[in-house]
This record gives sequence, C-alpha cells and structure tokens, in this order.
Amino acid sequence: MMAETLGSLCDKLTIVKLKQYHAEDVTRQQSLKWQEEQLSKEIDGFVADAVAGHIPTDRLTFSANKVYKEKGNEIREITGMIGDVFAELAKVNCDLWHMQEKVYEFENVAVEQKDGIIKRLAVLNLERNKCIDAIDRQFQSLIKGNE
Repeated sequence: MMAETLGSLCDKLTIVKLKQYHAEDVTRQQSLKWQEEQLSKEIDGFVADAVAGHIPTDRLTFSANKVYKEKGNEIREITGMIGDVFAELAKVNCDLWHMQEKVYEFENVAVEQKDGIIKRLAVLNLERNKCIDAIDRQFQSLIKGNE
C-alpha cells in the first residue's frame, strides 16, 4: 500500500463521489456517505498536520513512477494550481469510470474499437497518476514555502 498523500486522498474522494452518483442502493449510499465524511476529515487533518510541520516535507509526495513506453503514449501536461488539478483529477476519474464500464461488457464492443478502448484506459490511468503527483508536488512546494 502506498503512503497517503493529499493527491491520493483527493483521488479516493473523487472515486467515492462517483460511486455515490451511480449507486442506487440505500445501504451502499449510507456507506459511501460515511466514507466521504471520513476522507474529508482525513484530508483536513493531513493538511493541518502538514501546515503545522508534523509531516516531514519529503513525505508529502509519493510519486507513482510509472514506467511506460512514451512513443505512442503521449500524455498531456497537467497544469494549474491545486484546485485546478483536483478538478482535472475528478474529470479524469469520470472518464476512467465510463471507459471501464465498456470493459465490463467487452464482448459487446466492436472488434475495431477494442484496441482504442484499451489504449484510452492506459492513457487515462497515466493522466490520473500525473494529477495525483501534481497535487502532491504543489502542496509540498506550498508547505516548503511556509517553513
């Protein structure tokens, strides 16, 4: 399991929100609401601990260090401040969710579309990791600037 960072916590929260949007079962909705509350508290606590200097700045990042073939797998730059990147992370996770839904019924996907779906999943996962890393680096930079 990776160390928790602001980026990884934000990622988890966006996924919980996606599950809330798609879940219809009342019991599942209640469980997801509890998860949302816990993650929100964990984010608040993480930020407060980092600002107070309780977390060493080198522990504010945990790069994914994905190894992939760059040629043919061009990933767009992720830019903006933490809020912008968090919003982009939410969008990427939405796109990933809908692309993954196609994989669940892969037998219904036309043969000529299958390679494109797999490629898109790979690129979206790389963009997701870039977003998480960007949030972490920016947050680390902000905290270092306050030391």
